Amino acid sequence: MSMDLDAPVPMSGLQQEAPIAATILCCNCGAPIDGTLSAGALCQDCLKLNVDVSQGIQRESTLHACRDCERWLQPPTSWVSAAPESKELLAVCLRRLRGLSKVRIIDANFIWTEPHSRRIKVKITIQQEAFQGTIIQQAFEVEYVVASQQCPDCQKSYTHNTWRAAVQVRQKVPHKRTFLYLEQLILKNGAHRETVNIKEAKDGLDFYFAQRNHAEKMVDFLASVVPCRSQKSQELISMDIHTSTKSYKFTFSIEIVPICKDDLVALPIKLARQLGNISPLTLCYRVGNSLNIMDPTTLQTADVPTNTYWRAPFRTLADVTELKEFIILDIEPTGQSNGKWHLAEATVARASDLGSNDITYFTRTHLGGILHVGDSVLGYHLAGTIFNDDNYEAIESSHQYGSTMPDVVLVKKFYARKKPKSRAWRVKRMAREYEEEALASAGTQQTRRQEQEANRLEEDFEMFLRDVEEDQELRQTMDLYKVRQQRQADAMEEDDEQESDNEAPRINMEELLDDFDELNMNEE
Repeated sequence: MSMDLDAPVPMSGLQQEAPIAATILCCNCGAPIDGTLSAGALCQDCLKLNVDVSQGIQRESTLHACRDCERWLQPPTSWVSAAPESKELLAVCLRRLRGLSKVRIIDANFIWTEPHSRRIKVKITIQQEAFQGTIIQQAFEVEYVVASQQCPDCQKSYTHNTWRAAVQVRQKVPHKRTFLYLEQLILKNGAHRETVNIKEAKDGLDFYFAQRNHAEKMVDFLASVVPCRSQKSQELISMDIHTSTKSYKFTFSIEIVPICKDDLVALPIKLARQLGNISPLTLCYRVGNSLNIMDPTTLQTADVPTNTYWRAPFRTLADVTELKEFIILDIEPTGQSNGKWHLAEATVARASDLGSNDITYFTRTHLGGILHVGDSVLGYHLAGTIFNDDNYEAIESSHQYGSTMPDVVLVKKFYARKKPKSRAWRVKRMAREYEEEALASAGTQQTRRQEQEANRLEEDFEMFLRDVEEDQELRQTMDLYKVRQQRQADAMEEDDEQESDNEAPRINMEELLDDFDELNMNEE
């Protein structure tokens, strides 16, 4: 019997089977697991329970917020603006946690908390490698306590002599209507956001800024909305002789043209001829970045640029404080119109002369579209009035214009109101807190003077509100807000006076905005 030594030796049955993966039991719960994939002989459930990849990460922290500007502190010294539950605020929260940079962040979101609890909760999902080849994902919550801390910019607003630039706005007129309108333009465009303080002066407002470029931005804004001129001055505060570093305080003086809406203006004859040969006796019907004037007897209009005015300045012949009430006895339209105004010939009499004499005046007016017989109208009484104005005297002595001088210049329709009524709309104000502080710190005699000034300002404010009601173009440049809270007594009083004031113009509710500040105050 022969044997083939080169033939393969047959393997046993056990050796011929395919290799089987090693299966072991979890050392904690006894569940079968794959030994080649197990980490520390633990199953996935036990691995999640026994291994904490978030160890070393803070679960509690503190956020600092400024109550005045509502900004959040981002250490070490920067302050950022962030709305509640915004991605900016979430970034601030995550940067406050120590140890979070060592793990991978998968997800982070806010958990709702009571708005007044001063607590913010964030749920964070992270991933971390627990053992070699084993990655664990885990979610946990972090609670933040919101603490109040005043930012440096707000600290300066409550500290004296911390400003670096000031803008002094002045207008020498006997009323505050221009500044009341300018205040609304500033509020609508947010031009006062960078101010550290706002104070009221005798003839205007003072704006204080921490940086020079912020003041220059305010100067540019004022030049774009009102006719004015500016002057700059600077004062050396300190100087380092070693580095030649100097510190200055800058002051910008802004002077607004002393002419307001509805003022009667006597132009120099030479300037009137340059402006399209308009009549020198004109009425200012609008004030923008230039003066818009009109001849009420011909409806001719012209614009007086700011530079042209300051090259040859002129004063107002009469302002709104000198308006007299007249009664329309007869009115006849001439048919001439420019779209906004309608020319008419009217016979009027002073309201104070009715019953005492029969003096009447004939005039041409631009209000032919809204006036009727028996209406009351406000105007300037020129007949028998002496004006100490060189331009007016030159007009009277002129052969071209002296014979056409009107006796009365009608300005606007007059709506009789018994007293200031409660309105369904309001405008926001600025610098009121500074008035109250000055009133509280003043002496007795000065307090009385300031109370008289406050009463006069209240009258000017009421006149301004009436102008807003009567002028639709003026309303379009402002933000008007709805009044949510009104007393029942005011509502009843308004209903009682509705019959007497039914002809007075009213503002539609569609033109008003929701007052979010008042809504938030009501919710609190």
